[in-house]
Amino acid sequence: MEKVRFGIIGMGNMGSAHAEILISGKVEGAVLTAICDLDSEKILPWKKYGLKEFNSSEELIRSGEVDAVLVATYHYSHPDISIDALNNGLHVFCEKPTGVYTKQVRLMNEVAQKAGKVFSSGFCLRTRKINQKIHEIVANGEIGEIKRINWISTNWYRPQSYYDSSSWRATWAGEGGGILLNQAPHTLDLLWYFTGLLPTKMQSNCYFGKWHDIEVEDDVTAFFEYENGATGTIVLSTADAPGSERLEILGNNGRLLLEGGKLTKTTLDIGEREFNATYKGGFGNPEASSEVVEVEPDEKPIHDAILQNFTNAILNGEKLIAPGEEGIKSLEIANAILLSSWLDEKVAMPIDEEKYLAELNKRVATSRKKEGVSVKLNLNSSLSKYKK
Repeated sequence: MEKVRFGIIGMGNMGSAHAEILISGKVEGAVLTAICDLDSEKILPWKKYGLKEFNSSEELIRSGEVDAVLVATYHYSHPDISIDALNNGLHVFCEKPTGVYTKQVRLMNEVAQKAGKVFSSGFCLRTRKINQKIHEIVANGEIGEIKRINWISTNWYRPQSYYDSSSWRATWAGEGGGILLNQAPHTLDLLWYFTGLLPTKMQSNCYFGKWHDIEVEDDVTAFFEYENGATGTIVLSTADAPGSERLEILGNNGRLLLEGGKLTKTTLDIGEREFNATYKGGFGNPEASSEVVEVEPDEKPIHDAILQNFTNAILNGEKLIAPGEEGIKSLEIANAILLSSWLDEKVAMPIDEEKYLAELNKRVATSRKKEGVSVKLNLNSSLSKYKK
């Protein structure tokens, strides 16, 4: 195979953004050959490119026109479409989140493992060199065993017009959640990617439609515990202006601080636990030194980079940056945060999947419907905070 023939399923904002990347030749070894959307109006702008057009995912998947599909449909449909494509011998790139609840994503992962095809998720922030550096420093043990994680990630501001742009946005029936299922999956994915740790307990407060006329969460604060005794907090919002992006990972031997696009590493001369056990001076602190970590510039914009990695994995076996099976990690955290808030209690992880689904379905049953709303959004402002 010299080029990977892509088919995009779902020509909304994200699907259209990916189409523009592929058509403009920004992904070497990739060519867009087919598109699909239930709404024929969304296909009209792409007719000039001579692409094969489909109104159902089943037809595109069985057409023989593509080697890989890019799934950019409504959240609930991601697993079903991905499973169908994998079962029909196609490689799959699934946009985030990989699903709305872990039960459906677990089944998708089982199918992917048996299919033997390249399966990647849309967690494009993993392609950033600064995020890869954090992952590397933690994995190499440079700051020691993790003791605490604090992350304020409120740089996801969205005005009411954003939520009003589509009938499915910010509804339980259409989206399955708010900031936890739409914007912050990136943050929750990196939380796991940086440390390789999943919480064992979760306590949270989610506020539903606190700052917007929506039914899902737009303001979240969560406290979590890890098996090794480490703890963490995360604060998320789509209503803070100006927003903040501050991550602190504290280990026994030092700390990483990410703020304002700058990564600072502080290293202790002696690990805190050893200092605590051996120091006899009463008052005192371990000696420490700090440095700004030098990071290579990103080679490509984040969406170009993640599609390039997926394409390279198909063509020459390059290691995936965001394996599709790992998409369940951020969803496990998101589901636990919501369930804890719904039940107003601390929950153990992994959560009871049936209980979560039952609680979700209660909200889906009373979800509002916004008929006939569809506005194409410019994603440039959404991505501006990741550009140099």
